Amino acid sequence: MSFAAPLFLLALLAIPLAVAAYMSFERRRRAGERAFASPDTMPSVAPVRPGWRRHAPMAAYAVALTGLAIALARPEATVAVPDGQAAVILATDRSVSMSARDVKPTRLEAARRAASRFLGEVPDDARVGSVVYNDRVRDVETPSTDRARVREALEDLRPRGGTATGDALAASLAALERARGRSGGKRAPAAIVLLSDGFATAGRDPFAVAREARRDGVRVHTVALGTDSGEIERRTRRRTVRRRVPPDRESLRQIAELSGGRAFATADELELDAVYEELGEQLGTREERRELTAGFTGLAALMLAAGGLMSLRWFGRLP
Repeated sequence: MSFAAPLFLLALLAIPLAVAAYMSFERRRRAGERAFASPDTMPSVAPVRPGWRRHAPMAAYAVALTGLAIALARPEATVAVPDGQAAVILATDRSVSMSARDVKPTRLEAARRAASRFLGEVPDDARVGSVVYNDRVRDVETPSTDRARVREALEDLRPRGGTATGDALAASLAALERARGRSGGKRAPAAIVLLSDGFATAGRDPFAVAREARRDGVRVHTVALGTDSGEIERRTRRRTVRRRVPPDRESLRQIAELSGGRAFATADELELDAVYEELGEQLGTREERRELTAGFTGLAALMLAAGGLMSLRWFGRLP
């Protein structure tokens, strides 16, 4: 929280002064009671005493004074609000290594399911597109609010070929450039969610493209899927060959870091869902400053009314 007029916070100094004055008044009042009657005879002179109710109205007034002082300082908070101009690309690797079964049922199927659920997490007015790639870019869907084309592209995923991560990022940037508008005079927020498991084996240098993304104001959030023990099978005429396909976590981490995004690594479909859910809550929003003066003013008015009503109800007068 910040304040547009912080000097008014000096009014908060009046609160401890008011508390000190009230305590001084209470000491004088108790001294007067002792002068009127001894402590032994007080129960018979005043059998019913207000106890905590005597102080409740003044406590409500103290809270009201605090709220008014903060309201005068015009408090502000930065909140995330949906941005209908936001654009997101889901870049999904469909190389042959995605057929590994170390993530059940397979890496690719887990990615498909998580991406499908992700589409339900982002705000309805956020525009979502997709890029599907292996050793080259196979499909590009420009971001839009129509999720059907993206879902179709995800359903058509088949694992084969190598991994051209740089080309996929470049295609994603081009699709975002076509889709991005402006929000409040600025370029609308845009991001790429890159899910992969393998080393880049073809195409452009993904690190160079990640730097381009940062210059364009596009963050690349990477998800490394799989375990170090993941294997794929390759059948030849004579035998079946198994090959280890550990995920390239370090390269994906560097891509995210170079672009200003976040890097995730997971080997479980439930964890992958959690990653996509977290990203879905963040993407498609923008930060906006909102003034909270009305809220603190309302709180002060409510506490003033509560203090007055308590005093009238219990003592028949205002404090």
